[in-house]
Amino acid sequence: MSMFSLEAKLKRQALLDLAFRSLTRVSAFGVLVLLAAIIASLVIGSMPAIHAFGFGFLTSPEWDPVNDKFGALIPIVGTLITSGIALLIAIPVSFGIAIFLTELSPRILRRPLGIAIELLAGIPSIIYGMWGLFVFAPLFADHVEPWLNNHIGPLPFIGEFFMGAPMGIGILTASIILSIMVIPFITSVMRDVFDVVPTLLKESAYGLGATTWEVMWKVVLPYTKVGVAGGIMLGLGRALGETMAVTFVIGNAHELGKSLLNPGNSISSALANEFTEAIGELYTSSLIELGLILFFITFVVLALARYMLYKLGKREGQAA
Repeated sequence: MSMFSLEAKLKRQALLDLAFRSLTRVSAFGVLVLLAAIIASLVIGSMPAIHAFGFGFLTSPEWDPVNDKFGALIPIVGTLITSGIALLIAIPVSFGIAIFLTELSPRILRRPLGIAIELLAGIPSIIYGMWGLFVFAPLFADHVEPWLNNHIGPLPFIGEFFMGAPMGIGILTASIILSIMVIPFITSVMRDVFDVVPTLLKESAYGLGATTWEVMWKVVLPYTKVGVAGGIMLGLGRALGETMAVTFVIGNAHELGKSLLNPGNSISSALANEFTEAIGELYTSSLIELGLILFFITFVVLALARYMLYKLGKREGQAA
């Protein structure tokens, strides 16, 4: 190869490398530009509601489109309660499924069960909502809610949270449907991180006489806690932003009560139900501000998750 051809090839490679770096840089900053554009559009669209209601929008339970009086308290509370209950149900169930798939399941069943979990994650949310409304809600109203009224309702302190007409739809129903939806996501992450634990660590613990639970709790979970926390935050993000499934079963009522059996509302369901019917600048702006609040809640949750993962990683480095 001549000196000229080698020099031309090096120049071409340098240009291609420069073009590749420039493309990746543009792509990275493009995401930031897109995020900034979304935030700016939400802020601009919600300015009429911000000027009209101020911070009182966050604390007011009133939602009266006829008189142009709006408040976000009920959708915010509904979003936080349904997501919180969904995680309380989904985390232990996902942990148990992941333990079974990685430690207890016969080898012949691991792959089919793993594929089934992944298929559950791919089911559209509207299918969950239709199943929840037409199948789960009637069964819940006929068999579960009467039992809750009769056995947990008379109890002090917690009884008032489980009293109400057995309608089938409501905050608790939406929370259970949400938990079913986020279980595949959390389970898939937990299973994957449990699989990367070195076999030598688990065999050493078993050799010392540890039970399966002790191996998972004292060996596997500490080794994978960062990944497990990430999977839980992924499930929480899915629960906070879920729209159609919640819209089908939450009841879509702007009412604030203590009972989890009563209908309620969430930010995403309010947007899905009312945005196309909003008439007037203030009504539309209030709905856009609900979207801005949901964006802020999701951002805060993810930021806290990243901070927690950073602290966990830093603590592991100090321990080492």
